[in-house]
Amino acid sequence: MTTDRRDILAASIDSIAGVTPTRCRAFAALNVHSVADLLVHFPFRVEAEQGEDSIASHTELIQSKPDAEKSMNIAVRGTIVASRSTFGRMPRIEATLDDGTGTARLVFFNMPWMRGKLHPGRQGIVEGKAKLERGYLEIVNPKWSEVVPGHDTAARGNRMRAIYPSSEALPSRFIEQTLAKVLDAACAAIEDPLPMAFLAERGLTALRAAYRSMHAPETEADFAIARTRLAYDELLTLQLAVALKRRMRASQGAPALPMSESTEKSILARFPFTFTPDQLSTFHEIAGDLADTRPMNRLLQGDVGAGKTAVALASMLIAVTNRHQAVMMAPTELLAEQHFASISRSLEGTSARVALLTSSVSTSERRRILDLAASGGVDIIIGTHALLTGDVAFHALAMAVIDEQHRFGVAQRALLRGKAPQGQTPHMLVMTATPIPRTLSLTVYGDLDVSTILHRPLNRSPVHTRILTEARSLDAYKFVKERIARGEQAFIVVPAVEESDLGLKDVASHLEMLAQGPLAGLRLAGMHGRMKRDERDAVMDRFRAGEIDALIATVVIEVGVDVPNATVMVIEHADRFGLAQLHQLRGRVGRSSKGGVCVLIADPTTDDGRARLEAIHSTDDGFKISELDLAIRGPGELFGARQSGLPPFKVADLVKDLGLLERARRDASDWITRSPLLAADDERLMRRQVMSTYGEALGLGDVG
Repeated sequence: MTTDRRDILAASIDSIAGVTPTRCRAFAALNVHSVADLLVHFPFRVEAEQGEDSIASHTELIQSKPDAEKSMNIAVRGTIVASRSTFGRMPRIEATLDDGTGTARLVFFNMPWMRGKLHPGRQGIVEGKAKLERGYLEIVNPKWSEVVPGHDTAARGNRMRAIYPSSEALPSRFIEQTLAKVLDAACAAIEDPLPMAFLAERGLTALRAAYRSMHAPETEADFAIARTRLAYDELLTLQLAVALKRRMRASQGAPALPMSESTEKSILARFPFTFTPDQLSTFHEIAGDLADTRPMNRLLQGDVGAGKTAVALASMLIAVTNRHQAVMMAPTELLAEQHFASISRSLEGTSARVALLTSSVSTSERRRILDLAASGGVDIIIGTHALLTGDVAFHALAMAVIDEQHRFGVAQRALLRGKAPQGQTPHMLVMTATPIPRTLSLTVYGDLDVSTILHRPLNRSPVHTRILTEARSLDAYKFVKERIARGEQAFIVVPAVEESDLGLKDVASHLEMLAQGPLAGLRLAGMHGRMKRDERDAVMDRFRAGEIDALIATVVIEVGVDVPNATVMVIEHADRFGLAQLHQLRGRVGRSSKGGVCVLIADPTTDDGRARLEAIHSTDDGFKISELDLAIRGPGELFGARQSGLPPFKVADLVKDLGLLERARRDASDWITRSPLLAADDERLMRRQVMSTYGEALGLGDVG
């Protein structure tokens, strides 16, 4: 490839004829600055375009039709010669279009934004269903595409038209016209990182052909074929990066932490229950990793209440019995405190030493804990982001556990991994609050091995979910009162800590309303994340002890709270919560053989809100919930896909392209097995693509 060819891709967008400074700013708003950017500004769909003809020809053709068929879809090009607007209950705009052979009347109902587009003198193409009214052609609510004078002067035939992400200042048609001027030269400058034989084996088209057919397809099938190739490239690039990351981790050293049969018996005896078969299986998978000198990098997932924390603690005890340290990092102080309390209870009577490090501990207590960590005077530290500061050092850190790992970014996870003694990498176990969809286990979490706890403990009963409108909310509290009369307890969740202009229920006001109304006479208390640690602990201790009948709280109770006697949960404004969050909250009840009921109170005003409520009502299976959540929210927001540092795909869709993703994963695995560093001459383009796209996000700078 010559330098001249490459220059076209690097050329600024304003080097293209017709791109004025105003248009250039509009392109910049769409993150298009160069020809290369324009080439990857892909259309989101294509549509068949009606061939153009004159107004006179269309009029004559319609006149010749039988009365029952005197309308047809047409496309005409002309100039606006007159326009007027009427206002009222249904605003109406009328414009007259002249193409030199006749005039057509354009009528727009309830489309006030069109008023500024139809000034006399504007040129454009209209498409829509036309009929004759008093001998004149009339088109109601047509599609209007402005034509910039001097551009796109050739009449269109029947063809496929690409529809682009656009803006009012930059219509899709102008983007299409601009691309057409550079498409041939830009495609000629593209180098394909995949050999023709490789493509032929997989039925994939060449990269230049794919770019051309994305922007100027002759048929819908052409567009689909092009999309498949470009989506595959995105997925393969990620999977190669993930495979390189796995290889890099495998080359690092970690302390071997073997577990004997007697040690296993001793560890499991610390728990007041017998591990389920799933818990035992995942524990053995983790133990197998810990015994190796290659650092573990494993995801432990399971549904709400499946017993993930117990498995994590048992795994940390393997490190402790090998005279090493373990650390567990949680995203919130409340969750860290709850882990600390439950782990401390489990280790009572043992020599294991546990400490809690959060931003709330006093300066003197923090200094004491840091000294213990650095000297080996503590075995397990539970903490929050406070663990990541530069003054935190460990004497013999061998295992790190991250709870709710999607709440932490790539850099934060790397900082925790860097707390091990020099030359060592700790074994890493990450946990998610709810199961993750398979697509994300192959992408965002693709460099992790996965252990799954499929089944909950047998003493957990299903939670029944009901949905009530705001008008029937008193029915929910009547039910709460009945369950409390049976000696049980309730959670009541509200979205706000304090009153706001949004009209959402808050802890203090709702507590007061319930105390004076439907739950009068009962023992109520409130809790939220802004309370001091001692205050929160006191409330939770009283609730666990049965001294509080109903706890009115925010989402601080979302994870880690285990009160088996709590059997009822009411969630106010339930449509304001995410699907995974609703499932997590619901998991706070039904944690005993008594079962549980979750009542969702909501009057949803959005389609997504309704979809979330329907989904949470349809199943209590966290694995199904995760797939539904992915379908509703998309991968961009789900489980920290954005926070992961991975750039979003331009073409690939993780919901629709699972089969393509799995194929790319197999191909990447085979490729890295065959060529661990992508170092061959014919691999340089793919290596450059992998490193430029994912090198920084996945820390691949030292690969090879």
